[in-house]
Amino acid sequence: MIRHLLNFILWALPPTRLFGLRRFLLGLAGVTVSTDTCFCGHGWIFGRGQVEIGSGTWLSPGVIIHSHLDAPVQIKDRCDIGPGVEFVTGGHEIGTAHRRAGAGTAEAIVIEAGCWIGAKVLILGGVTVGAGSIVAAGSVVTGDVPPNTLVAGVPARKKRELT
Repeated sequence: MIRHLLNFILWALPPTRLFGLRRFLLGLAGVTVSTDTCFCGHGWIFGRGQVEIGSGTWLSPGVIIHSHLDAPVQIKDRCDIGPGVEFVTGGHEIGTAHRRAGAGTAEAIVIEAGCWIGAKVLILGGVTVGAGSIVAAGSVVTGDVPPNTLVAGVPARKKRELT
């Protein structure tokens, strides 16, 4: 419940100011945030799952994290997360014809150090984005991204290796 209350307070703050206050409030909500992380406003953290955000990371306005108790979300050091990026740890197995959304599932998401995630990217549960990788704007990431790789598209596919 405290996360929902703090989400409303964070929503009311100017979107790209008061980063220290934001870090403090996120800490009260059980989110692990490094002292030099910048989490912009107009985003939201749903659920009570573990969320960790590393040092020197920037989360642009409108970032949404769907956390789950069984599936942590880790965004490691020096990452840049574009506006409107969404992290979704939960999903469903395929059910019967009576109800196709079967039993719920949840899988962790890991964004390794030095990544750049472009605007409006959707990252699904069970994904690790390797260190130094880029996910192009508008992509849907359904599988792991190797380190130092540029991926793009729906679903995201490797476009090239980065040096």
